[in-house]
Amino acid sequence: MTLSVAEVLKLTGGALVSPARLQDVPDITGVATLADAGVGEAAFLGNEKYYKDYLATHASLVLVPPSVPDHPDGVVLIEVDNPSLAFNALVDVFLRVANDFEPGIHPTAVVDPTAQLDAAKVRVQAGAVIEAGAKIGNGSDIGPGCVIGKHAELGEHCRLYARVVVRERCILGNHVVVQPGAVIGSDGFGFLLNKETGRYETVDQVGIVVIEDCVDIGANTTIDRARFGRTVIGEGSKIDNLVQIGHNVTVGKHTVIVSQSGVAGSSHLGDYVTVAAQCGIAGHLHIGDQAILAARTGVMADLEGGRAYFGSPSAPFKEAMRQSAAVRKLPEALKVVQALKKEAEELRARLSKRKFF
Repeated sequence: MTLSVAEVLKLTGGALVSPARLQDVPDITGVATLADAGVGEAAFLGNEKYYKDYLATHASLVLVPPSVPDHPDGVVLIEVDNPSLAFNALVDVFLRVANDFEPGIHPTAVVDPTAQLDAAKVRVQAGAVIEAGAKIGNGSDIGPGCVIGKHAELGEHCRLYARVVVRERCILGNHVVVQPGAVIGSDGFGFLLNKETGRYETVDQVGIVVIEDCVDIGANTTIDRARFGRTVIGEGSKIDNLVQIGHNVTVGKHTVIVSQSGVAGSSHLGDYVTVAAQCGIAGHLHIGDQAILAARTGVMADLEGGRAYFGSPSAPFKEAMRQSAAVRKLPEALKVVQALKKEAEELRARLSKRKFF
């Protein structure tokens, strides 16, 4: 698979700004980082932190933002508004070619006779299990060792990597990607203490999980089924590795949840919310559209949308920064207080020895 410079221009919608002659540039055969790229490969400059790598790159072609002042010798530069996004268009082309998708059911896969899928348009890989009544849309790819539960539904062009579990009756839309080891529809954490017996008793979790179109779910992430009703992950949302979503949670459209974060049951996240790494969100809360939670934020109350938050308990970002700065000054402030305390004690001692009458 190769792309000419003219084809790259068409794919990215960019403008040629390089002084290099097109006839001297080989066709593009792959993609790589600025530091690793070699002859025939394309890269992109999306962050000023990598400017030194850009100046020293051996790539044949680089996607750059507008008005980059320096032009490395012999490199074709294509100017685009968003180099990272434009580069993704190139990655997608090479990824589609590299993907060895060939429809069919592996001999070691177990597919219940009542499952609904077209073996000529779906791939079921080694050791996968498709249980009774499950529905698999055309173009979907079920990886090795996956389990699709009874009456679960997958839309078209879904990609489930190895050992993904989609439990009974859960629903995935179109173009959903689930990385290895993720579990969709595990039981919610529902237990009640029976005071008479002193034992915790299980509360049945009879709802489902609904994953809307174009959602990506990371490796070893778990999304619990609802106690009743639905746990919902909205269209276009992106969930990183090692994330826990509790029962009856609703995640809005195009929301991002980063690694090691957890959302407790029945909370609602709006559209375009950003939850950075290791955040914790308590149950039954509402987080408004376009809210941003910085890393390790602990949310214990409802949050308005359109604002950034930090800290535990969470506070508006600027306020949290002032609090953090004040905490860092505490050791020095303590020294001042101790010195003043010592001076006060010495003054009290001197005054106690004086005779005023």
